[in-house]
Amino acid sequence: MVVVLLVACAVLGVASELFLRGVLLKQLDAQLVAAGGRYSASLEHEAVETRPSADRDDSIPGQSVGTLGIRLLAGKVTEAAVVTESGTNRKITLNDHDTAIVKSVKAGASPRSVDMGGVGDYRLRAVEGRDGAVQVTGLPLAPINETLAELFVIDAALFALLLLAGGLATTLVVRRNLRPLRQLTSTALNVSEQALTDPETSFPATLPDSEAGSEVDQLNVAFHRMLDRIQQALSARDVTEARLRRFVADASHELRTPLSTIRSHAEYASTTDADQLPESTVNALARITAATGRMSNLVADLLLLARLDAGRPLAREPLDLTRLVLEAVSDARTAGPDHGWKMDLPEEVVTLTGDQERLHQVLANLLANARTHTPPGTTVTTRVGLSALTVDVSVADDGPGIPDELQHRLFDRFTRGDTSRSRSHGSSGLGLAIAHSIAVSHGGSLTVHSSAGEGATFVMRLPRDADR
Repeated sequence: MVVVLLVACAVLGVASELFLRGVLLKQLDAQLVAAGGRYSASLEHEAVETRPSADRDDSIPGQSVGTLGIRLLAGKVTEAAVVTESGTNRKITLNDHDTAIVKSVKAGASPRSVDMGGVGDYRLRAVEGRDGAVQVTGLPLAPINETLAELFVIDAALFALLLLAGGLATTLVVRRNLRPLRQLTSTALNVSEQALTDPETSFPATLPDSEAGSEVDQLNVAFHRMLDRIQQALSARDVTEARLRRFVADASHELRTPLSTIRSHAEYASTTDADQLPESTVNALARITAATGRMSNLVADLLLLARLDAGRPLAREPLDLTRLVLEAVSDARTAGPDHGWKMDLPEEVVTLTGDQERLHQVLANLLANARTHTPPGTTVTTRVGLSALTVDVSVADDGPGIPDELQHRLFDRFTRGDTSRSRSHGSSGLGLAIAHSIAVSHGGSLTVHSSAGEGATFVMRLPRDADR
Protein backbone atom coordinates (compact mmCIF):
# COMPACT_ATOMS: atom_id res chain seq x y z
CA MET A 1 0.00 0.00 0.00
CA VAL A 2 2.81 2.42 0.82
CA VAL A 3 4.56 1.62 -2.47
CA VAL A 4 1.34 2.21 -4.42
CA LEU A 5 0.82 5.46 -2.54
CA LEU A 6 4.41 6.48 -3.27
CA VAL A 7 3.96 5.81 -6.99
CA ALA A 8 0.68 7.74 -6.99
CA CYS A 9 2.33 10.70 -5.27
CA ALA A 10 5.23 10.62 -7.72
CA VAL A 11 2.87 10.55 -10.71
CA LEU A 12 0.76 13.36 -9.23
CA GLY A 13 3.86 15.44 -8.49
CA VAL A 14 5.32 15.03 -11.97
CA ALA A 15 1.94 15.74 -13.58
CA SER A 16 1.42 18.90 -11.54
CA GLU A 17 4.96 20.12 -12.31
CA LEU A 18 4.53 19.51 -16.03
CA PHE A 19 1.07 21.11 -16.07
CA LEU A 20 2.20 24.22 -14.20
CA ARG A 21 5.31 24.50 -16.38
CA GLY A 22 3.15 24.33 -19.49
CA VAL A 23 0.80 27.01 -18.18
CA LEU A 24 3.65 29.36 -17.22
CA LEU A 25 5.45 28.83 -20.53
CA LYS A 26 2.22 29.60 -22.41
CA GLN A 27 1.91 32.86 -20.48
CA LEU A 28 5.54 33.65 -21.18
CA ASP A 29 5.07 32.94 -24.88
CA ALA A 30 2.08 35.27 -24.92
CA GLN A 31 4.26 38.01 -23.45
CA LEU A 32 6.93 37.36 -26.10
CA VAL A 33 4.35 37.56 -28.88
CA ALA A 34 3.02 40.82 -27.45
CA ALA A 35 6.51 42.28 -27.13
CA GLY A 36 7.43 41.39 -30.69
CA GLY A 37 10.82 42.85 -31.62
CA ARG A 38 10.33 46.31 -30.24
CA TYR A 39 12.83 46.03 -27.43
CA SER A 40 15.65 44.76 -29.64
CA ALA A 41 14.74 47.38 -32.25
CA SER A 42 14.97 50.13 -29.62
CA LEU A 43 18.59 49.19 -29.09
CA GLU A 44 19.37 50.91 -32.40
CA HIS A 45 18.70 54.26 -30.72
CA GLU A 46 21.45 56.01 -28.84
CA ALA A 47 19.61 56.18 -25.53
CA VAL A 48 20.91 53.60 -23.03
CA GLU A 49 18.67 54.33 -19.99
CA THR A 50 14.95 53.81 -20.19
CA ARG A 51 12.92 56.83 -19.26
CA PRO A 52 10.34 56.91 -16.42
CA SER A 53 7.02 55.47 -17.36
CA ALA A 54 5.43 58.91 -17.61
CA ASP A 55 7.98 60.08 -20.21
CA ARG A 56 8.30 56.83 -22.21
CA ASP A 57 7.64 56.73 -25.93
CA ASP A 58 4.50 54.64 -26.48
CA SER A 59 6.07 53.00 -29.50
CA ILE A 60 8.66 51.37 -27.24
CA PRO A 61 6.83 50.18 -24.13
CA GLY A 62 8.77 49.36 -20.92
CA GLN A 63 10.16 45.85 -20.54
CA SER A 64 10.31 43.63 -17.45
CA VAL A 65 13.53 43.07 -15.57
CA GLY A 66 15.76 40.52 -17.26
CA THR A 67 14.31 40.97 -20.75
CA LEU A 68 16.91 40.15 -23.35
CA GLY A 69 17.15 41.98 -26.67
CA ILE A 70 19.44 40.95 -29.52
CA ARG A 71 19.70 42.36 -33.07
CA LEU A 72 21.17 40.23 -35.84
CA LEU A 73 22.24 41.65 -39.16
CA ALA A 74 23.72 39.49 -41.88
CA GLY A 75 24.19 36.70 -39.35
CA LYS A 76 26.14 38.86 -36.91
CA VAL A 77 25.11 40.23 -33.53
CA THR A 78 25.06 44.04 -33.75
CA GLU A 79 23.30 44.87 -30.53
CA ALA A 80 22.66 42.85 -27.33
CA ALA A 81 21.37 44.14 -24.00
CA VAL A 82 19.36 43.09 -20.97
CA VAL A 83 17.04 45.13 -18.74
CA THR A 84 18.47 45.55 -15.26
CA GLU A 85 16.58 45.91 -11.98
CA SER A 86 17.10 49.71 -12.12
CA GLY A 87 15.32 49.88 -15.45
CA THR A 88 18.41 50.49 -17.57
CA ASN A 89 19.73 48.60 -20.52
CA ARG A 90 22.97 46.78 -19.85
CA LYS A 91 25.02 46.01 -22.88
CA ILE A 92 26.26 42.41 -23.01
CA THR A 93 28.69 40.57 -25.19
CA LEU A 94 27.71 37.11 -26.32
CA ASN A 95 30.27 34.35 -26.52
CA ASP A 96 30.46 31.98 -29.45
CA HIS A 97 28.20 29.39 -27.77
CA ASP A 98 25.45 31.92 -27.02
CA THR A 99 25.80 33.46 -30.48
CA ALA A 100 25.31 30.08 -32.11
CA ILE A 101 22.19 29.51 -30.01
CA VAL A 102 20.75 32.89 -31.01
CA LYS A 103 21.44 32.26 -34.70
CA SER A 104 19.61 28.91 -34.46
CA VAL A 105 16.38 30.68 -33.48
CA LYS A 106 14.39 31.13 -36.70
CA ALA A 107 12.29 34.22 -37.28
CA GLY A 108 8.58 33.55 -37.02
CA ALA A 109 9.11 30.15 -35.34
CA SER A 110 7.59 29.17 -31.99
CA PRO A 111 9.44 30.36 -28.89
CA ARG A 112 12.03 27.95 -27.54
CA SER A 113 13.81 27.51 -24.24
CA VAL A 114 17.59 27.74 -24.34
CA ASP A 115 20.45 27.74 -21.89
CA MET A 116 22.60 30.77 -22.47
CA GLY A 117 25.51 30.22 -20.20
CA GLY A 118 26.47 33.89 -20.11
CA VAL A 119 23.09 35.23 -19.02
CA GLY A 120 21.10 32.16 -17.87
CA ASP A 121 18.04 30.23 -19.08
CA TYR A 122 15.80 32.12 -21.50
CA ARG A 123 12.73 31.71 -23.64
CA LEU A 124 13.62 33.21 -27.05
CA ARG A 125 11.50 34.36 -30.01
CA ALA A 126 12.74 35.96 -33.23
CA VAL A 127 10.91 38.24 -35.71
CA GLU A 128 11.90 39.94 -38.96
CA GLY A 129 13.07 43.54 -38.49
CA ARG A 130 13.85 46.43 -40.79
CA ASP A 131 16.67 46.35 -43.31
CA GLY A 132 16.75 42.51 -43.19
CA ALA A 133 17.67 42.48 -39.51
CA VAL A 134 16.41 39.78 -37.13
CA GLN A 135 15.07 41.02 -33.82
CA VAL A 136 15.40 38.43 -31.00
CA THR A 137 13.57 38.96 -27.71
CA GLY A 138 14.02 36.73 -24.67
CA LEU A 139 12.32 36.48 -21.31
CA PRO A 140 14.12 34.80 -18.37
CA LEU A 141 13.01 31.34 -17.23
CA ALA A 142 14.34 31.90 -13.70
CA PRO A 143 10.92 32.94 -12.23
CA ILE A 144 9.31 29.82 -13.72
CA ASN A 145 12.13 27.60 -12.42
CA GLU A 146 11.86 29.18 -8.97
CA THR A 147 8.09 28.65 -8.94
CA LEU A 148 8.50 25.01 -9.97
CA ALA A 149 11.20 24.51 -7.31
CA GLU A 150 8.90 25.94 -4.64
CA LEU A 151 6.10 23.68 -5.86
CA PHE A 152 8.47 20.69 -5.67
CA VAL A 153 9.38 21.50 -2.08
CA ILE A 154 5.72 21.92 -1.13
CA ASP A 155 4.73 18.70 -2.91
CA ALA A 156 7.61 16.79 -1.31
CA ALA A 157 6.58 17.94 2.18
CA LEU A 158 2.90 17.18 1.60
CA PHE A 159 3.61 13.81 0.00
CA ALA A 160 5.96 12.88 2.84
CA LEU A 161 3.23 13.64 5.37
CA LEU A 162 0.74 11.77 3.21
CA LEU A 163 3.03 8.73 2.98
CA LEU A 164 3.63 8.75 6.71
CA ALA A 165 -0.06 9.08 7.53
CA GLY A 166 -1.02 6.55 4.87
CA GLY A 167 1.61 4.09 6.06
CA LEU A 168 0.46 4.35 9.67
CA ALA A 169 -3.21 4.11 8.71
CA THR A 170 -2.52 1.14 6.42
CA THR A 171 -0.50 -0.61 9.13
CA LEU A 172 -3.25 -0.14 11.70
CA VAL A 173 -6.02 -1.25 9.32
CA VAL A 174 -4.09 -4.25 8.01
CA ARG A 175 -3.06 -5.36 11.50
CA ARG A 176 -6.64 -5.04 12.68
CA ASN A 177 -8.00 -6.98 9.70
CA LEU A 178 -5.29 -9.65 9.94
CA ARG A 179 -5.71 -10.17 13.67
CA PRO A 180 -7.97 -13.20 13.05
CA LEU A 181 -5.26 -14.69 10.82
CA ARG A 182 -2.67 -14.27 13.56
CA GLN A 183 -5.06 -15.94 15.98
CA LEU A 184 -5.64 -18.67 13.40
CA THR A 185 -1.89 -19.20 12.99
CA SER A 186 -1.39 -19.35 16.75
CA THR A 187 -4.22 -21.85 17.10
CA ALA A 188 -2.88 -24.00 14.25
CA LEU A 189 0.61 -24.05 15.79
CA ASN A 190 -0.89 -24.93 19.16
CA VAL A 191 -2.87 -27.80 17.64
CA SER A 192 0.16 -29.07 15.69
CA GLU A 193 2.18 -29.28 18.92
CA GLN A 194 -0.44 -31.30 20.77
CA ALA A 195 -0.45 -35.07 20.97
CA LEU A 196 -3.68 -35.99 19.21
CA THR A 197 -3.46 -39.49 20.68
CA ASP A 198 -3.79 -38.05 24.19
CA PRO A 199 -7.39 -38.30 25.44
CA GLU A 200 -6.89 -35.08 27.38
CA THR A 201 -6.25 -33.08 24.18
CA SER A 202 -8.60 -30.11 23.85
CA PHE A 203 -9.04 -27.47 21.12
CA PRO A 204 -10.24 -23.85 21.34
CA ALA A 205 -13.98 -23.35 21.36
CA THR A 206 -15.82 -22.52 18.14
CA LEU A 207 -16.26 -18.79 17.46
CA PRO A 208 -19.84 -17.45 17.22
CA ASP A 209 -21.21 -16.60 13.76
CA SER A 210 -21.67 -12.98 14.86
CA GLU A 211 -17.91 -12.49 14.62
CA ALA A 212 -17.81 -13.65 10.99
CA GLY A 213 -17.72 -10.31 9.21
CA SER A 214 -14.93 -10.20 6.65
CA GLU A 215 -13.56 -13.10 4.64
CA VAL A 216 -10.74 -13.49 7.17
CA ASP A 217 -13.25 -13.71 10.01
CA GLN A 218 -15.24 -16.29 8.07
CA LEU A 219 -12.08 -18.34 7.55
CA ASN A 220 -11.36 -18.13 11.28
CA VAL A 221 -14.87 -19.29 12.16
CA ALA A 222 -14.69 -22.13 9.61
CA PHE A 223 -11.33 -23.24 11.01
CA HIS A 224 -12.66 -23.33 14.57
CA ARG A 225 -15.72 -25.27 13.40
CA MET A 226 -13.37 -27.78 11.81
CA LEU A 227 -11.45 -28.05 15.09
CA ASP A 228 -14.74 -28.60 16.89
CA ARG A 229 -15.58 -31.48 14.53
CA ILE A 230 -12.09 -32.94 15.01
CA GLN A 231 -12.50 -32.63 18.77
CA GLN A 232 -15.78 -34.53 18.59
CA ALA A 233 -14.22 -37.21 16.38
CA LEU A 234 -11.25 -37.58 18.72
CA SER A 235 -13.53 -37.78 21.73
CA ALA A 236 -15.60 -40.49 20.02
CA ARG A 237 -12.42 -42.32 19.07
CA ASP A 238 -11.10 -42.11 22.64
CA VAL A 239 -14.36 -43.49 23.98
CA THR A 240 -14.29 -46.34 21.46
CA GLU A 241 -10.65 -47.15 22.18
CA ALA A 242 -11.29 -47.05 25.91
CA ARG A 243 -14.17 -49.48 25.51
CA LEU A 244 -12.05 -51.72 23.28
CA ARG A 245 -9.14 -51.72 25.73
CA ARG A 246 -11.51 -52.48 28.58
CA PHE A 247 -13.07 -55.31 26.56
CA VAL A 248 -9.65 -56.76 25.63
CA ALA A 249 -8.48 -56.54 29.23
CA ASP A 250 -11.66 -58.10 30.58
CA ALA A 251 -11.73 -60.81 27.90
CA SER A 252 -8.05 -61.62 28.41
CA HIS A 253 -8.51 -61.79 32.14
CA GLU A 254 -11.56 -64.02 31.81
CA LEU A 255 -9.86 -66.31 29.29
CA ARG A 256 -6.88 -67.04 31.51
CA THR A 257 -8.83 -69.28 33.91
CA PRO A 258 -10.50 -71.60 31.34
CA LEU A 259 -7.29 -71.83 29.33
CA SER A 260 -5.38 -72.81 32.44
CA THR A 261 -8.05 -75.39 33.23
CA ILE A 262 -7.95 -76.87 29.73
CA ARG A 263 -4.17 -77.03 29.75
CA SER A 264 -3.99 -78.60 33.21
CA HIS A 265 -6.57 -81.27 32.31
CA ALA A 266 -4.81 -82.02 29.04
CA GLU A 267 -1.46 -82.37 30.78
CA TYR A 268 -3.02 -84.53 33.50
CA ALA A 269 -4.69 -86.78 30.96
CA SER A 270 -1.51 -87.17 28.93
CA THR A 271 0.62 -88.08 31.96
CA THR A 272 -1.85 -90.35 33.74
CA ASP A 273 -2.04 -93.88 32.31
CA ALA A 274 -0.41 -92.61 29.11
CA ASP A 275 0.63 -96.18 28.23
CA GLN A 276 -3.01 -97.27 28.30
CA LEU A 277 -4.23 -94.51 25.93
CA PRO A 278 -4.26 -94.86 22.17
CA GLU A 279 -1.43 -93.08 20.34
CA SER A 280 -3.91 -90.82 18.56
CA THR A 281 -5.31 -89.67 21.91
CA VAL A 282 -1.84 -88.96 23.26
CA ASN A 283 -1.05 -86.90 20.16
CA ALA A 284 -4.33 -85.02 20.45
CA LEU A 285 -3.66 -84.20 24.10
CA ALA A 286 -0.16 -82.97 23.21
CA ARG A 287 -1.58 -80.69 20.49
CA ILE A 288 -4.23 -79.41 22.91
CA THR A 289 -1.49 -78.62 25.46
CA ALA A 290 0.63 -76.79 22.87
CA ALA A 291 -2.34 -74.84 21.51
CA THR A 292 -3.50 -73.77 24.98
CA GLY A 293 0.06 -72.71 25.74
CA ARG A 294 0.14 -70.47 22.66
CA MET A 295 -3.30 -69.11 23.49
CA SER A 296 -2.21 -68.39 27.05
CA ASN A 297 0.82 -66.45 25.76
CA LEU A 298 -1.39 -64.49 23.37
CA VAL A 299 -3.87 -63.68 26.13
CA ALA A 300 -1.02 -62.60 28.42
CA ASP A 301 0.33 -60.31 25.65
CA LEU A 302 -3.09 -58.77 25.02
CA LEU A 303 -3.62 -58.22 28.74
CA LEU A 304 -0.20 -56.58 29.07
CA LEU A 305 -0.89 -54.27 26.10
CA ALA A 306 -4.25 -53.32 27.55
CA ARG A 307 -2.63 -52.45 30.86
CA LEU A 308 0.09 -50.41 29.13
CA ASP A 309 -2.52 -48.58 27.04
CA ALA A 310 -4.47 -47.80 30.18
CA GLY A 311 -1.35 -46.13 31.57
CA ARG A 312 -0.86 -48.44 34.49
CA PRO A 313 2.58 -47.77 35.96
CA LEU A 314 5.26 -50.41 35.77
CA ALA A 315 7.43 -51.45 38.65
CA ARG A 316 10.10 -48.95 39.64
CA GLU A 317 13.10 -50.49 41.32
CA PRO A 318 16.87 -50.31 40.96
CA LEU A 319 18.16 -52.97 38.60
CA ASP A 320 21.47 -54.15 37.22
CA LEU A 321 21.17 -53.66 33.44
CA THR A 322 24.51 -55.36 32.79
CA ARG A 323 23.36 -58.53 34.49
CA LEU A 324 20.03 -58.33 32.66
CA VAL A 325 21.82 -58.24 29.29
CA LEU A 326 24.11 -61.12 30.26
CA GLU A 327 21.16 -63.30 31.24
CA ALA A 328 19.16 -62.46 28.11
CA VAL A 329 22.09 -63.17 25.76
CA SER A 330 22.87 -66.41 27.63
CA ASP A 331 19.27 -67.57 27.13
CA ALA A 332 19.41 -66.62 23.45
CA ARG A 333 22.70 -68.52 22.98
CA THR A 334 21.10 -71.62 24.44
CA ALA A 335 18.02 -71.27 22.22
CA GLY A 336 20.03 -70.52 19.04
CA PRO A 337 23.36 -72.34 19.06
CA ASP A 338 23.62 -71.99 15.27
CA HIS A 339 23.98 -68.19 15.57
CA GLY A 340 26.97 -66.19 16.74
CA TRP A 341 26.29 -64.15 19.90
CA LYS A 342 28.52 -61.24 20.90
CA MET A 343 28.36 -58.58 23.62
CA ASP A 344 29.94 -55.15 23.94
CA LEU A 345 29.46 -53.93 27.52
CA PRO A 346 31.05 -51.04 29.42
CA GLU A 347 33.58 -51.86 32.11
CA GLU A 348 31.49 -50.44 34.93
CA VAL A 349 28.19 -51.93 36.01
CA VAL A 350 25.21 -50.09 34.48
CA THR A 351 22.29 -49.53 36.82
CA LEU A 352 19.01 -47.72 36.40
CA THR A 353 15.47 -47.68 37.75
CA GLY A 354 12.73 -49.66 36.01
CA ASP A 355 10.73 -52.86 35.74
CA GLN A 356 13.28 -55.68 35.55
CA GLU A 357 10.83 -58.30 34.31
CA ARG A 358 9.50 -56.10 31.51
CA LEU A 359 12.92 -54.92 30.37
CA HIS A 360 14.07 -58.54 30.28
CA GLN A 361 11.01 -59.24 28.14
CA VAL A 362 12.10 -56.51 25.69
CA LEU A 363 15.64 -57.89 25.40
CA ALA A 364 14.41 -61.45 25.05
CA ASN A 365 12.00 -60.37 22.32
CA LEU A 366 14.68 -58.49 20.34
CA LEU A 367 17.12 -61.39 20.61
CA ALA A 368 14.43 -63.90 19.66
CA ASN A 369 13.52 -61.83 16.60
CA ALA A 370 17.19 -61.70 15.57
CA ARG A 371 17.41 -65.47 15.92
CA THR A 372 14.12 -66.21 14.21
CA HIS A 373 14.34 -63.87 11.23
CA THR A 374 18.00 -64.43 10.25
CA PRO A 375 19.62 -67.52 8.75
CA PRO A 376 22.01 -69.79 10.71
CA GLY A 377 25.51 -68.39 11.03
CA THR A 378 24.29 -64.83 11.52
CA THR A 379 26.18 -62.83 14.15
CA VAL A 380 24.06 -60.94 16.68
CA THR A 381 25.81 -58.26 18.76
CA THR A 382 24.33 -56.72 21.89
CA ARG A 383 25.82 -53.40 22.97
CA VAL A 384 25.27 -51.10 25.92
CA GLY A 385 26.23 -47.45 25.43
CA LEU A 386 26.23 -44.70 28.03
CA SER A 387 25.73 -40.96 27.82
CA ALA A 388 25.16 -38.28 30.41
CA LEU A 389 21.38 -38.75 30.42
CA THR A 390 20.58 -42.03 28.66
CA VAL A 391 21.50 -45.68 28.32
CA ASP A 392 21.34 -47.22 24.85
CA VAL A 393 20.87 -50.98 24.49
CA SER A 394 21.22 -52.11 20.88
CA VAL A 395 20.74 -55.51 19.26
CA ALA A 396 22.37 -55.65 15.81
CA ASP A 397 22.60 -58.51 13.34
CA ASP A 398 24.32 -58.91 9.97
CA GLY A 399 21.38 -60.73 8.40
CA PRO A 400 19.33 -59.85 5.31
CA GLY A 401 17.79 -56.73 6.88
CA ILE A 402 14.20 -55.49 7.01
CA PRO A 403 12.32 -54.30 3.88
CA ASP A 404 11.83 -50.53 3.71
CA GLU A 405 8.06 -50.83 3.31
CA LEU A 406 7.87 -52.78 6.58
CA GLN A 407 10.03 -50.56 8.79
CA HIS A 408 7.51 -47.74 9.28
CA ARG A 409 4.89 -50.16 10.70
CA LEU A 410 7.21 -52.60 12.40
CA PHE A 411 6.04 -51.61 15.89
CA ASP A 412 2.35 -51.79 15.00
CA ARG A 413 0.32 -54.62 16.47
CA PHE A 414 -0.07 -57.86 14.56
CA THR A 415 2.72 -56.92 12.13
CA ARG A 416 4.71 -59.89 10.85
CA GLY A 417 7.86 -59.64 8.78
CA ASP A 418 7.57 -63.19 7.42
CA THR A 419 4.07 -64.64 7.63
CA SER A 420 5.02 -68.24 7.06
CA ARG A 421 7.93 -68.15 9.48
CA SER A 422 5.94 -66.25 12.09
CA ARG A 423 3.16 -68.76 11.95
CA SER A 424 5.57 -71.69 12.16
CA HIS A 425 7.16 -70.20 15.26
CA GLY A 426 3.85 -69.28 16.84
CA SER A 427 4.39 -65.53 16.58
CA SER A 428 1.34 -63.31 17.17
CA GLY A 429 2.89 -60.12 15.81
CA LEU A 430 2.64 -58.45 19.22
CA GLY A 431 6.22 -58.82 20.43
CA LEU A 432 7.69 -55.60 19.00
CA ALA A 433 4.52 -53.66 19.84
CA ILE A 434 4.83 -54.78 23.47
CA ALA A 435 8.57 -54.00 23.49
CA HIS A 436 7.93 -50.53 22.13
CA SER A 437 5.17 -49.86 24.69
CA ILE A 438 7.42 -51.03 27.55
CA ALA A 439 10.25 -48.74 26.41
CA VAL A 440 7.88 -45.78 26.13
CA SER A 441 6.39 -46.56 29.56
CA HIS A 442 9.92 -46.26 30.96
CA GLY A 443 10.24 -42.77 29.44
CA GLY A 444 12.42 -44.06 26.62
CA SER A 445 12.10 -45.18 23.01
CA LEU A 446 12.65 -48.14 20.71
CA THR A 447 13.81 -47.54 17.13
CA VAL A 448 15.04 -49.64 14.22
CA HIS A 449 17.71 -48.94 11.59
CA SER A 450 18.03 -51.32 8.69
CA SER A 451 19.15 -51.51 5.07
CA ALA A 452 18.56 -54.35 2.64
CA GLY A 453 21.45 -56.82 2.83
CA GLU A 454 23.14 -54.98 5.73
CA GLY A 455 21.26 -56.36 8.71
CA ALA A 456 19.08 -54.61 11.26
CA THR A 457 19.78 -52.72 14.49
CA PHE A 458 17.20 -52.19 17.23
CA VAL A 459 18.06 -49.49 19.77
CA MET A 460 16.27 -49.13 23.11
CA ARG A 461 17.08 -45.79 24.73
CA LEU A 462 16.27 -45.44 28.44
CA PRO A 463 16.74 -42.45 30.75
CA ARG A 464 19.36 -42.79 33.47
CA ASP A 465 17.48 -40.48 35.82
CA ALA A 466 15.71 -42.63 38.39
CA ASP A 467 12.83 -40.11 38.72
CA ARG A 468 11.83 -40.24 35.06
